[in-house]
Amino acid sequence: MKSYKNSALPPEERARLLLPELTLREKVGQLNQRIYGFTSYIRDNNDISLSEEFINEVERWGGLGALYGLRRADPWSRKNFSNGLEDTLAIKAFNKIQRYVIEHSRHGIPVLMCEECPHGHQALDGYLLPVNLALGATWNPTLAAEGFKICAEQMSALKVDMALVSMLDILRDPRWGRSEECYSEDPFLSSKMAEAITKAFLSEGIDVVAKHCCAQGETNGGTNASAALLGERELREIHLPAVKSAVAAGALGIMAAYNEIDGIPCHANSWLLRDVLRGEYGFVGIVMADGRAVDRLNIIADSPAARGAEALRAGVDLSLWDEGFTALETAVENGIVEEKLLDEAVLRILTVKFKRGLFENPYIKHNAVKKYTFREYPQTLNIARDSLILLKNKNKLLPLSKKIESIAVIGPFADDIYAMLGDYTPPQRDGEVVTPLAGITSEADGITVNSMTKPFPSDPDEQKKYIEKSVDTAIRSEAVIAVLGGSSSRFQDITFANNGAVLSKSDSGEFLNLTDCGEGVDIADTSLPEWQYRLLEALKLTGKPLITVLIAGRPYASERLSALSDALCLAFYPGPAGGIAISELLFGKISPNGRLPVSLPRLSGQLPIYYNNKASYISRYSDCPPGSAYPFGYGLSYVDFEFSEVSQSHRSLSLSELENTEITFSFCVKNCGNIKSAAVPQLYVRDLVASVSPRVRSLKDFIKIVLEPNEKKQCVLKLCADDLKIWNREMKFTAEYGDFEIFLFEGNKNFWQGNFTLTE
Repeated sequence: MKSYKNSALPPEERARLLLPELTLREKVGQLNQRIYGFTSYIRDNNDISLSEEFINEVERWGGLGALYGLRRADPWSRKNFSNGLEDTLAIKAFNKIQRYVIEHSRHGIPVLMCEECPHGHQALDGYLLPVNLALGATWNPTLAAEGFKICAEQMSALKVDMALVSMLDILRDPRWGRSEECYSEDPFLSSKMAEAITKAFLSEGIDVVAKHCCAQGETNGGTNASAALLGERELREIHLPAVKSAVAAGALGIMAAYNEIDGIPCHANSWLLRDVLRGEYGFVGIVMADGRAVDRLNIIADSPAARGAEALRAGVDLSLWDEGFTALETAVENGIVEEKLLDEAVLRILTVKFKRGLFENPYIKHNAVKKYTFREYPQTLNIARDSLILLKNKNKLLPLSKKIESIAVIGPFADDIYAMLGDYTPPQRDGEVVTPLAGITSEADGITVNSMTKPFPSDPDEQKKYIEKSVDTAIRSEAVIAVLGGSSSRFQDITFANNGAVLSKSDSGEFLNLTDCGEGVDIADTSLPEWQYRLLEALKLTGKPLITVLIAGRPYASERLSALSDALCLAFYPGPAGGIAISELLFGKISPNGRLPVSLPRLSGQLPIYYNNKASYISRYSDCPPGSAYPFGYGLSYVDFEFSEVSQSHRSLSLSELENTEITFSFCVKNCGNIKSAAVPQLYVRDLVASVSPRVRSLKDFIKIVLEPNEKKQCVLKLCADDLKIWNREMKFTAEYGDFEIFLFEGNKNFWQGNFTLTE
């Protein structure tokens, strides 16, 4: 028996023993994830055969390093319930593919199986959650982890090795189409989410490829994959903390980002991927390229071999659909890159395979596939409930009284299932998604529901008729619910790029019913399409109470929308059970518990408008009031909360004392209403004077606390040494003596403000 086959040896040792057995080509093959997994099989009714492309790829490399998206299903992959891997066909295809790879590898090396899971497994019957912005809006990392734990459980049963999970992007410009993939504009909230969700996957035996590293959410003008025009200090303060948290939580994979930072593409940035990620953070896993990103290095390297060498030298270990890594054999033979760098990457891939026990247990052994829906697993519904944000409630219009006799539900997104789900979404079976109209109709219980929810037409004359019919529907009702916003749906006439992103087209400047968010769908104006304002204005003139439910994948410009609405509720794509959660909120079955994870601008021209800008930055325009329409952390409730008995443990500490001391803020919060509700107390710090420009304020701690009617609980928020440190002029992370302001905030107000002094 070959020594590397001894399962009693540590994975790292087994990998070192196997490496010398491989030829140069076999080594390169272990670093390649070139073909799409969904093209590796052909389904004919209930029979599965292997595609010629897949067979040729395995034979070319004498095996296969990893396979992406075997079960992926969506309009880009062109896989659906007629030709994709549903039910036990997924098991049949998996075992057939894994067996072929092992039998055609001289050393019986299995393939790593990687699948997308940005907000649920992107497979037929995959368990779906609300999008990341909705998770951020819950301000509840524990609840978010519970949802992803169900996704991981499902993926584990299907023997997925690595889940590609969006968790590192920080939303700094809402014009960016991938805004929905971010948890927040804030590094602290995002880091807490990344930590909790990484651990949730690991608890079910699924390793995480956390993406993307790094600063992709910064953007240049809000455009996808554009240059991040920032320096190291901004990178460390805003964009790297989530990366550090994911690594500390045990992420075994990190995906490099498309963008460049200060002129260096992330896939060619050895400082980022080697010095910081591995050197500072102690990352020992694999760095995966983003789709075809290595080939995009053509702007700094003039051949596929040179591009592959650039990425390998920088620290990329595993390709994704590119040609650059297929040319690494040539790069080594021609002296463009050293073979020892190739060996380092191969060792990391082999180590992961040994760690996962693939050599001893490569196949799925069961023959049944368990179904996961929100009815049996309500975690996605609970997240949707906690994510809804009440922005405005004039004269306490909400919750609606069950005594009213009729309501109108108006707008094309009120009954569009894919508008609820976000990007990276597989086809859905009938009845598996509850729209707002369906939820409201069910919850209304005897109230007449008049609806006008057809798609909005493109013809101007038909648009006029649509608005007239909507007004007529409103006049026949006591209250109006307008469900507006946008969609990331790919289930329409869309052209795709070779990496799966949308190639968006809009000559008119109005998206109408087309996708207005998602990968590749960046917009210059974050206002709603003009027809939605025309519709709202017409509904407003009826004099009926007007409630707007905004379905969104990004922060829209909100000043005009808010002015037209008597009540305004924001739902970041709330998932398959989102319609239930929305209806429960409207009728008061639940209280609004969400808080904004991102600032909402008044107008697009204010962008960027994140809350934690530098104190040196003055956001004032002569044609616009200062500040956002609704700030980060904001959210109304159906109850009032009373805060009392605030105490601060330390008013001052020396620099040496701070390292071993927590500064605590204790207070009591009481629910003064008659419905269970959650408060989200938040602790912010402002450094008044520092050697580098401080931020206006920075979130340092928060807690979500659920209170029954009239219940009172004590809460504690904390500051530790790192919370008061800065990256100083020498780029060292250190504390400086001086004064700090402390703010305690909840809902829509600061409920306490104090000071702290750090002495020499």
